[in-house]
Amino acid sequence: MVKHDRSDRVRRGYLNHRTGEAAEDRIASAYGEQGFAVIHRRWRGAAGEIDLILRGPDGLIFAEVKQSRDFAHAAASLGPKQMQRIYSAAEEFLATEPSGQNSEARFDVALVDTMGRFQIIENAFGQV
Repeated sequence: MVKHDRSDRVRRGYLNHRTGEAAEDRIASAYGEQGFAVIHRRWRGAAGEIDLILRGPDGLIFAEVKQSRDFAHAAASLGPKQMQRIYSAAEEFLATEPSGQNSEARFDVALVDTMGRFQIIENAFGQV
């Protein structure tokens, strides 16, 4: 049996964190190219975290970024419980907006593979 020490776990955790940040950077850049402004990264409310919150001419986008070896694995890592946490966190965030819960908003999922390729699925929480 191979014994993994704490330093291996710490190193893997750090690499996973950096890989996630790089995926979020890539997606934020892609949205920026489409004219959206990132207003929050890793916004945290009592209900949970939202990877990216963006503002565009048509309203807000709550984007969940999923990185894995391929798009299918990335998509599979987003389950109903996590979607509910994101919805709840978005409700908290919307309470701070001038139009509150009546604000125009959508929920996107950005899938990123290990080669840095990505797919953004708009209004994804019913499609993933």
